[in-house]
Amino acid sequence: MKSEKFKELLAANPENELFRFSLGQSFMNEGNPNEAIPLFEKCQRKKPDWMMASILKAKCHIELERMEEARFELNRALKLAIEQEHEAPEAEIRKLLAVISQN
Repeated sequence: MKSEKFKELLAANPENELFRFSLGQSFMNEGNPNEAIPLFEKCQRKKPDWMMASILKAKCHIELERMEEARFELNRALKLAIEQEHEAPEAEIRKLLAVISQN
């Protein structure tokens, strides 16, 4: 499991936000969104303009069927994508917003 690797790396480097983000991503990929969310939240606190942390946190909320939380995060991510001129993530966010609007 990749999460074990990133747990070790983060334990050895607790201030490394990339390791924290990667651990969250690993938890998400392993089907553990509840473990991923707090890691993405800490990334957001350290770097509020980290768009991918918001997108992945939103995807965790979608997986957990928490659509209001997902919508909040996606709107945050959309604002960042537009500000940072990231067209591909903006398109992905808009698709996700459309999907959850149907639920």
